[in-house]
Amino acid sequence: MNRKLLFILLIAGGWSEEREVSLSGAKGIAAALAFLGHEVTLFDPRNSFDGFFAAARGKDFAFINLHGSPGEDGLPQTLLELLGLPYQGSGPAASFLALNKAASKAVFRNAGLPASEEALLPAHPGAGWAPPFPYPIFIKHNTGGSSLRLAKVRDRKELDAALDCLFAAGGEYLVEPLCPGVEVTCAVLGELEDREGRLLEIPRALPPILIRPLCNAEGIFDYASKYTVDGAEELCPAPLPEAVLARIRDLALAAHQALGLRGYSRTDFILGPQGSLTLLETNTLPGLTPTSLLPKAAAAVGLSFDQLIGRLLDLGLATRRT
Repeated sequence: MNRKLLFILLIAGGWSEEREVSLSGAKGIAAALAFLGHEVTLFDPRNSFDGFFAAARGKDFAFINLHGSPGEDGLPQTLLELLGLPYQGSGPAASFLALNKAASKAVFRNAGLPASEEALLPAHPGAGWAPPFPYPIFIKHNTGGSSLRLAKVRDRKELDAALDCLFAAGGEYLVEPLCPGVEVTCAVLGELEDREGRLLEIPRALPPILIRPLCNAEGIFDYASKYTVDGAEELCPAPLPEAVLARIRDLALAAHQALGLRGYSRTDFILGPQGSLTLLETNTLPGLTPTSLLPKAAAAVGLSFDQLIGRLLDLGLATRRT
């Protein structure tokens, strides 16, 4: 939609454990924005966070490609709001809620969505603590992503070792029961529609993707599975009955709306043996690397990577005009 030259600040890198994923995706985003006729300046908060305002000066738009914190926690969005600089994706409050898995699950349950059970551990629970779920269980970082700081625990010995290792790295953690089944994910992408002279963002669910990890014997969709070429079989559209696909799309849209998200998102589920769906989490800044899931889902509806980036740019401009 937008055809004029824009000066765009591409924010990527940062200091979270997902830094390399962020920088990898930024290369393709920069190329796409340049192809669309815009001038791109890369800003890495890790190198000069105090230069954020200076870097944003004279820019028409900011494209955020940070993962974890800072990025998905709402910090750069808050700074951009102060500057009145448009950006793609969700605002500060919605970003914060989605990144915090415990908080987002509370939102989901309040909206009647089938979120997975969990126990939040703000600190190491100490010797002798017993999980509220039978083994095996998963322990994951409450505000992390890319399946980093994730442990599958089968017994007491593994539990003690995992808790010591994870809490030594800092942060708080969620304990979740094992949900038997296969992982599916479904992205939501906004579409601009003219309603009586006003451009409104209408969220649409993209085709769900069925995921079969190939990198480990456990069948866990871990970091290597996500970011290694051929690390997982990702079937899009998922080869599932239409009724199941429709339910996945409906739940992804409901999660997107319950959190108050904008632009785009991607929600992960476990599809159980009897067709049950358990909602795991929603991502507000889904990965945009060559192996990422959102570009694959967009391609399934005829959107190239360049067109996807252009859509996100148009959505950000239309919903945040100053």
